[in-house]
Amino acid sequence: MNIKVILAVILALLFGLFMGRTNIPAPQPDPIISDFPAPDNPNETGGSMHGDVFPSAAEIVGQMKLGWNLGNTLDALGMGTLDDEMAWGNPVTTKEMVDRVKAAGFNVMRVPVSWGKHLDSKYNIDKAWLKRVREVVDYGIDNNMYVILNTHHEEWYMPRQSDVDEDLRGLGRLWEQIAEEFKDYDERLLFEGVNEPRLRGDSAEWWGTPEAREIVNRYAETFVRTVRASGGNNAQRSLLVTPYAASSATENLQALKIPDNAGNIIVSVHAYLPYDFALNVHGTASYSNDGSANTLMSDIKTLFLDKGIPVVITEFGSVNKENEQDRIQCAVDFLNAAKATGVPCCWWDNNARWGDGELFGLLDRNGGGWYFPTLLQRMMETAGV
Repeated sequence: MNIKVILAVILALLFGLFMGRTNIPAPQPDPIISDFPAPDNPNETGGSMHGDVFPSAAEIVGQMKLGWNLGNTLDALGMGTLDDEMAWGNPVTTKEMVDRVKAAGFNVMRVPVSWGKHLDSKYNIDKAWLKRVREVVDYGIDNNMYVILNTHHEEWYMPRQSDVDEDLRGLGRLWEQIAEEFKDYDERLLFEGVNEPRLRGDSAEWWGTPEAREIVNRYAETFVRTVRASGGNNAQRSLLVTPYAASSATENLQALKIPDNAGNIIVSVHAYLPYDFALNVHGTASYSNDGSANTLMSDIKTLFLDKGIPVVITEFGSVNKENEQDRIQCAVDFLNAAKATGVPCCWWDNNARWGDGELFGLLDRNGGGWYFPTLLQRMMETAGV
């Protein structure tokens, strides 16, 4: 064999042996900055703003400053069409409206929704209505707000023994669909199972009975169980459960049972205090601090916060009786008591400003301004915004 050929073969063997023993690193992909970034559309990620694990309910509530309700809008009862959003006199909700709410300092938006007129006999949600609800939810999410989505003026469930089986079937089916629609949203979206479950038209409507309170607890169990089993981010999502009538009365708060193994749970309470000033349209226009807000906060601390269960006042406010200074003092006292206890609050805004009835309007949804800018400013200051 030619000596040159022999040398070439030997060199080739040595080169192959050398390369086989040398640790040459393979090309590496670019480092991943974040598994779950926080784009405007949470459905593009399927995760939390903070990674795989959601913040706890207590951590989320700790980030809430002051909330705003989109009242008398998607919760209005009409004919079961998309026009129901305007059935009680409000204009169609726009992204610009919610932008103004965020710009004012609110970082929580509660979206009350009545679903009953948009269900068929098997509790299937009309797809156009669900799409519209999602659009409005996205207005808040795109503003990096916490959004609370609920079931509101539902006239098809009633907490009495004769109705309970069908109620639970309907609530389960309803929340099965809502949970599926929003399962990939991050922790900024919270679900609230029911609004003010009560014996409508009964003499015990707002006070309740032992049987009715227990049935409301069963509503909560069905809501939580359905959402937790639905997949996606719903296993960790913060869920709001409600005492009978969402009542701030001590007896109703005491009767609320948190479902077993419920995960991230928040208690939702409504409080228009003092009642004769804040909610009773035939009551007084003069505010006097009667201590009712402090009593409520003491109950909340003892019954829930001391047990590690956070609370949100999902509705509060006072009716306009051409008494802005009194309303300011009422709001300041209430928010101070709530802030000292660690309870964020959401103003009920139904855009009602003139006339009779429950005039809770703050945002002029037609003109774009705020009806009571001084009241708004003082609330923001008190809430620490």
